[in-house]
Amino acid sequence: MPQSLAKVFIHVVFSTKHRTPWLKDRDVRKELHRYIMSTLQALECWPSALDGVEDHVHFLFQLSRKIAIMDLIEEVKTSSSKWIKTEGASYRDFHWQAGYGVFSVSESMRPTVIHYIQNQEEHHQRLSFQDEFRALCTRHGIEIDERYVWD
Repeated sequence: MPQSLAKVFIHVVFSTKHRTPWLKDRDVRKELHRYIMSTLQALECWPSALDGVEDHVHFLFQLSRKIAIMDLIEEVKTSSSKWIKTEGASYRDFHWQAGYGVFSVSESMRPTVIHYIQNQEEHHQRLSFQDEFRALCTRHGIEIDERYVWD
């Protein structure tokens, strides 16, 4: 087969370091989300949804065949962290957590995941980030060691 084809959707979740609520300002949060979307597009990873609350972010995108997931997340975290620090002195100590969660999404589940991501504010009125992340890991058959997952 002379042509290489791929259509892989990835749901990524990561929080601010120690889940500090750095993203309380909704305007800054929305700008950060736009910045992350543009970073994904520049890496040829086409975003389907992106949202989050004051201490974490979710995004769903189609993974490019040209980049490894680890490299993509490093670029998103590094560039967005540098960007938010330009938004004022109150963000100078901003950091993302070291780790992240990556979950595969089938085409048939894509609309459900998009809806889930787009309703983060409502969702987190009744569920903490830690409980949400535990549930995502359980749903995807990932065992976590809680001594190391929360930084």
